[in-house]
Amino acid sequence: MQNFHAQTIEYTLKELKTSKIGLNKIEAENRLKIIGPNVIEEEKKQSRLAIFLEQFKSPLIVILLIAGAISLLLRDFVDGGVIFGTVLLNTLIGFFQENKANQALAKLKKIIEHKAIILRDGHEVEVDSGVVVPGDIIILKSGNRVPADARLVEAINLQADEAALTGESIPSSKSTAKILEGAPLADRENMVYAGTIVVAGEGRGVITATGGNTEIGKIAKMVEATEEEKTPLQLKLSGLSKYIGILVTIICFLVFLIGIFQGRKFLEMFTTSIAIAVASIPEGLAVAVTVILVIGMQKILKEKALTRRLVSAETLGSTTVICTDKTGTLTLGKMHVHQIIVGDKEFNIKHLAPEMIKEEAKHALFALQIGALCNDAIIENPKDALLDWRLIGTPTETALLSAAYQSGLDKGKLLQAEPKIGELPFASEYKYMVTLHGRNRDEYVLYEKGAPELLIDKSVKYYSEGKLKSLTGAEKKKLIKIYESLTSQGLRVIGVAFKEAKKKELADGEFKKIDWNSSKNHKDWELIDNNLIFVGFISLKDPLREEAAETIKICREAGIRPVIITGDHQLTARAIGMEVGLKIKNDNIITGEELDKVNDDKLREAVKRVDIYARVSPHHKLRIVKALQANGEVVAMTGDGINDTPALKAADIGVALGTGADVAKESSDLVLLDCDFRTIVSAVKEGRIIFSNIRKVLTYLISDSFTEVILIVGSIMFGSPLAILPAQILWINIVNDGLPNFALAMERGEKGIMKDKPISKHEPIINREMKIIIFAVGIIRDLFALSIFIYLWKSFFVIAHVQTIIFALIGLDSLLYIFALRSFCRPVWRINPFGNLYVVGAVLFSFLLLIAAIYLKPMQMILSTVALNFHDWLIVVSFAFINLIMVEMVKIYYNTKEKRIKFGKA
Repeated sequence: MQNFHAQTIEYTLKELKTSKIGLNKIEAENRLKIIGPNVIEEEKKQSRLAIFLEQFKSPLIVILLIAGAISLLLRDFVDGGVIFGTVLLNTLIGFFQENKANQALAKLKKIIEHKAIILRDGHEVEVDSGVVVPGDIIILKSGNRVPADARLVEAINLQADEAALTGESIPSSKSTAKILEGAPLADRENMVYAGTIVVAGEGRGVITATGGNTEIGKIAKMVEATEEEKTPLQLKLSGLSKYIGILVTIICFLVFLIGIFQGRKFLEMFTTSIAIAVASIPEGLAVAVTVILVIGMQKILKEKALTRRLVSAETLGSTTVICTDKTGTLTLGKMHVHQIIVGDKEFNIKHLAPEMIKEEAKHALFALQIGALCNDAIIENPKDALLDWRLIGTPTETALLSAAYQSGLDKGKLLQAEPKIGELPFASEYKYMVTLHGRNRDEYVLYEKGAPELLIDKSVKYYSEGKLKSLTGAEKKKLIKIYESLTSQGLRVIGVAFKEAKKKELADGEFKKIDWNSSKNHKDWELIDNNLIFVGFISLKDPLREEAAETIKICREAGIRPVIITGDHQLTARAIGMEVGLKIKNDNIITGEELDKVNDDKLREAVKRVDIYARVSPHHKLRIVKALQANGEVVAMTGDGINDTPALKAADIGVALGTGADVAKESSDLVLLDCDFRTIVSAVKEGRIIFSNIRKVLTYLISDSFTEVILIVGSIMFGSPLAILPAQILWINIVNDGLPNFALAMERGEKGIMKDKPISKHEPIINREMKIIIFAVGIIRDLFALSIFIYLWKSFFVIAHVQTIIFALIGLDSLLYIFALRSFCRPVWRINPFGNLYVVGAVLFSFLLLIAAIYLKPMQMILSTVALNFHDWLIVVSFAFINLIMVEMVKIYYNTKEKRIKFGKA
């Protein structure tokens, strides 16, 4: 496709076979048939059925389904029913939560039909934006949404807000002159793009691209081609499930062979192998992980962030790099007056209230007065409180008007004193705006704002140190240096000046034929636009959010590297980076133009040191994210614009602002409803708590499953009846451990969790400490339990009695040592037992159910249990406390070895 920004208007019209009066109706219809409608095909939304079926993709669920199916084949309907009930419960929880998140996002989206005004057969007509074609001439006015990409053929004070596409917070001032071919998207001032908004002026353009060929269309294709990465949790759970599946298969096969070798019956050994499989699989794990993620999503929602996918909640905790846009994320996304500079002295608007102003600051207040009067912005609701005002106009003019009112000035009263006679609107061709006011019966005053270098050149005097001084060549150079210093800080700077003139002078001679009330010809105004008095500079900036610097600091302390990726100019990006506390050097800031010269291999090296990317395009953002991921980073990408969409989808966690473009929110994993950067840190913290709680639940459930496997295998090895029955195993795994492991999901996490480094995506979900607790402590505990079983069985106890003791022993043990698992960093005696009342309540309730399972007749019939006496309970309780002591010894060892900090009581 041609770069029409680098071509003349004449060449563009010729190439598109059109003219300034547009296409005729027949030609337009023919082109529409050939090229197709001006629409971008949306990615097909997931149906509710697809969301429901998505829940079955977990390997853990697959293992449970296989175990349930085998149980039903063996006509073991109780076990099969319980397993399938577990699968259904897990599926419904996941389905309802993800469907709810998608519905909440749909409510955020507003469906609007856009219209366009075009020239057809030389006449202006309003049509649906979907039927415009290349070669059509579009009419652009303030407030219009641009329907397609177009090369401007006419621009009168035209400005477009392109932040959603380029990331540039300041509207682009448009012109018709051709631009260099290699110019970045944000610098193509002779083009307008689909989806952007005209905020000032008017113009005409010839459409050069529609639908999928527009810049937005190209981004949509990039989004469609971008595959979503599996989250670290998905990868870890998938690996764990495969490990469990292989281990279970090997154990079952070996036990089956041993039994057959011992001369046991085939059906008996097959049933026993299934019992081992049931024991090996932590049935409650899938539901527990889902509940932990759901609770995490709800907590994140309370922090004003909507998590769109369950597994994304945990991924936040593994984040190692946050790639953040500047506009609206680190900054407020709204221009504010930063300083007023008169002479070489700087003034803050907070100190310019008229009643308390010092003599030397009056000229600074006068500069704001010029900014307010030489201004087309309006207040939509002036009767409301100041903080609730809605200002309409360009960001620069609304910022100037707002600053004037904050300083005690009232534009209405100023205009009563000095009524506006005429105005020359701002235009990018001459880069200034002039208004003419009547001061009294005999005098006019001309106010002007615009490019400082132009105003300084036209001025003969200036204010300095509270006095009016002559503006010599040397003084002009000093002022230009001040201006250059301000722009090097990434500030937008305008100059303000004025001139007093007698009414009689502007009514005689060469001025006689000029109607100042209606003239918009800058050649007329040039006749009086000279010999100005330069008042000073007004610097503006999109201010940093109050919490941004502190948030960046917290991220760094948490081992998360913040990276700024923006469409803004390098100087602006550098200034913001320094303001948030990044150490900026020449080698850690790079522009999009420089990125184009770097291949993917070199980019992988560059992303290790570069902290700021400026003047970037959508494909640059995508390359940066992929390069970071290639280095093993878990990347969170924040953004709100259309230009952020491909990178949001490619990132491990796409974080969109709630006020951003719909397509950005739909491609994200997390939507910040309050657009507050602090919310990301809160979500990351919650993600770490989620992962920590999943590890606690894993340790809790797999430890019990391991115990049950050892007991069954040991029973077979010793040629004894099973130490614990399949139905009892299911009771412990689902009923006894069910509520307590859900209660672990409510743990608030360690107070110093944000001081830890992120969990590596390659680190196994079961770490060494967990393995010691599950397997090393488990083997000692389980051999002890097996010894108790063998001793009692050989002592001629009734087998149902012995099995009930083992059933109670495992049940109580898991209810007691859950208190130790509430924290791996603190011993149980330093954990507030009432810090998580859900655990206390769950343990008490599960203990009552355990008592019911042992002493109630109906439960005795289902579970094959018998009543226990005091001595039996003495064995059970002693066993539970011995296991608790062994777990605490492991925790103390690792706390000492790894010098883990213990942060008070939970």
